[in-house]
Amino acid sequence: MKTIQGQIVDIQNQRIFSGEVIINSGKIESITKKQHDLNHYILPGFVDAHIHIESSMLVPSEFAKIAVKHGTVATVSDPHEIANVLGIKGVEFMIENGKQTPFKFNFGAPSCVPATSFESAGAIIDSDDIKTLMANPDIKYLAEMMNYPGVLFDDEEVLKKIAWAKHYNKPIDGHAPGLRGDDVTKYINAGISTDHECFTYDEALEKLQKGMKILIREGSAAKNFEALIDLLPGHYQNMMFCSDDKHPDDLLLNHINKLCERAVAKNIAIFKVLQAACINPVKHYNLDVGLLQEGDAADFIIVENLKQFKTLQTYINGELVFDKGESLIKHIEFKNLNNFNTEKKKIEDFKIESNAKNIRVIEALDGELVTNQLVEEATIQNGNLISNTTTDVLKMTVVNRYKNDKPAIAFIKNFGLKEGAIASSVGHDSHNIIAVGVNDEAICKAVNLIIENKGGVCAVSNSEERIVPLPVAGIMSDQNAETIGHSYAALDKMAKQLGATLHAPYMTLSFMALLVIPSLKLSDKGLFDGSTFQFTDLKVD
Repeated sequence: MKTIQGQIVDIQNQRIFSGEVIINSGKIESITKKQHDLNHYILPGFVDAHIHIESSMLVPSEFAKIAVKHGTVATVSDPHEIANVLGIKGVEFMIENGKQTPFKFNFGAPSCVPATSFESAGAIIDSDDIKTLMANPDIKYLAEMMNYPGVLFDDEEVLKKIAWAKHYNKPIDGHAPGLRGDDVTKYINAGISTDHECFTYDEALEKLQKGMKILIREGSAAKNFEALIDLLPGHYQNMMFCSDDKHPDDLLLNHINKLCERAVAKNIAIFKVLQAACINPVKHYNLDVGLLQEGDAADFIIVENLKQFKTLQTYINGELVFDKGESLIKHIEFKNLNNFNTEKKKIEDFKIESNAKNIRVIEALDGELVTNQLVEEATIQNGNLISNTTTDVLKMTVVNRYKNDKPAIAFIKNFGLKEGAIASSVGHDSHNIIAVGVNDEAICKAVNLIIENKGGVCAVSNSEERIVPLPVAGIMSDQNAETIGHSYAALDKMAKQLGATLHAPYMTLSFMALLVIPSLKLSDKGLFDGSTFQFTDLKVD
């Protein structure tokens, strides 16, 4: 039995009082008022309402060690990334690794593997597989239904997946950037209850008014907090906070606690902020996470104040998992698993013969997953299209990592590289190799560095090669967060020394093959127009 004293934050009854919490066998036995001199605050732990753990480049057990430092006790996690590489075997790896820690991971069944038929993934999860996953009590929901065209056009396989989630009475997550009007009404009526992809106030407001729960996303690449936060005061009962994708260097700094700090700094009432951060995800997804009520699991945190939310202690099931700056979650041994079957490339594989005067160019936008489609003057040398560092129109490639195919080539603007290339095997959604560089030689060198290591993120200059290996499915490290975080930060610094101007160049790069986000992207099969949902030509007539 443990007794914890402090200022108790009762979010659901919107009150704060001096008291004590008594823990017995992992549960809260009682909460009583009691006067004392302690000024720290006891409140329910934070919950990230939508995150791909894989994007932290950490396996779940290593992610947990860092998340508890920021007061996070649970996540709603979509194992979509590893599923695209390894299928159900990858989902099972995430569940089992996470179970070996006290942290409360809540995994969903990935609904779109592969995300589209316009790219090559390492696995398929069909409606029969969804049926199997939905029957598993470890699967809490049907993860984001990115194939919104499939919903709108009554695709039989898509509707079967949704039907199995309904059969098992589990929530269905959405993913519908920019979807409005009658289309979003149909999407919601199919049974889809959330969206974390809103990037404008009006879009989020419409979806809220039509009954959706809206997640305010602030990750390493997509940052929608400022666009959406003004909706929280009036809609706090139907909003949550999420990261979606959080790179390791960012995770070392903060998590959901930072969103609470920013919201409170905007003078939003503390109980409304904490309702979104702590309560709503638990209730929406029916999570086994305590809410600081008698009889609940003893999942709570002690913070220094209700402005910065600096975490002093974190408890999960009554177990102290973070104390005095130290994570008490232990390292877990595990076996690496992967799926990498392509051969090293030659420089000529990245040449593209053309007489085009103008070409379609992907415009990457800092802090956004959406891109614009530009038409730019082509730069041709010896009959081949090449990068132009002066106009910042750089060659980009996506290389199938599951078999030995010819690389797909396109061009992209706003990466800013003046030398070398950067590459990654973290390439949403299928996690093929994606690279951007100033010339074919640098691109080839970067791609081959990834192939040699069977996964990773890298940068190459005229004189240096640097890689952070990702041997777990080609998307996660087998190292701890501090090691991977510092290595990744050093790599990010190198990319910026090469000229990269984006805040998070590797995170942005990883989304340039994400076909379900408009408007122009590149898969291993070719240049893709996400607005019309079909391939398009590089050359503009």
